[in-house]
Amino acid sequence: MKLSKPRHPIWLLLLIVLLLPACATVPPESRDPRDPWEGYNRAMFQFNDAVDSAVIKPVAEGYERYAPQPVQTGVTNFFSNLRDVVNMTNNALQFKFHDAASDLTRIIMNTSFGVFGLFDVASPMGLEKSNEDFGQTLGRWGVSSGPYLVLPFLGPSTLRDAPARVVDGVTHPLYYYDETAIRNTLLVVDIIDIRAGFLPTERALEELATDRYMALRNAFLQRREYLVRDGAPGEDQYDLLRELEDWDDDF
Repeated sequence: MKLSKPRHPIWLLLLIVLLLPACATVPPESRDPRDPWEGYNRAMFQFNDAVDSAVIKPVAEGYERYAPQPVQTGVTNFFSNLRDVVNMTNNALQFKFHDAASDLTRIIMNTSFGVFGLFDVASPMGLEKSNEDFGQTLGRWGVSSGPYLVLPFLGPSTLRDAPARVVDGVTHPLYYYDETAIRNTLLVVDIIDIRAGFLPTERALEELATDRYMALRNAFLQRREYLVRDGAPGEDQYDLLRELEDWDDDF
């Protein structure tokens, strides 16, 4: 009888992921009650960083360097228009019906007059873009964010926001597109475009912080709290976020 060949790479990857927490060290100055699983999170951050450095970041840098700016803007606008459906759904779930109506109008205007979203004609008309997701919707209705959590390949999240991604996924228009090959290609292009958009902020972060993990964690948690509050000031001061946003404006 011929035995099937063991899939060593897959098992090796799983073993590495399981053993990562034992390899990560937690600097005393980084300890935070919002991050009780920091050993695991730091290890997963290192794993994601290695995958990103080997595959995603080089592609994103090539895209940023060689793709004409009008093409990059059109790609960003196209996927932004699709995500307005997610924004609209979550605004409605939060009973922010005025914002949901604005999102719907943006979708209609950008899809029709903006050539399927390649051009953003809605923003110059005063229809501001929302930034909503189901994690924010849960936060709006009083669900605590829970511990900070770094997801494999997906990056920073929380115990509340991680499963909420599933809901956002099924409300995204691409979820209902039947042509698998085209859908997957579009998802890859979207990932590359998002990663390229983060490059300037990443460069700023490398200048501002010596501990990238701690800086990204604090910025992410503060930013999520800011979004849940719809920009209303909370107890925390968003100094790092403001520095990153100001620095990002210079690129």
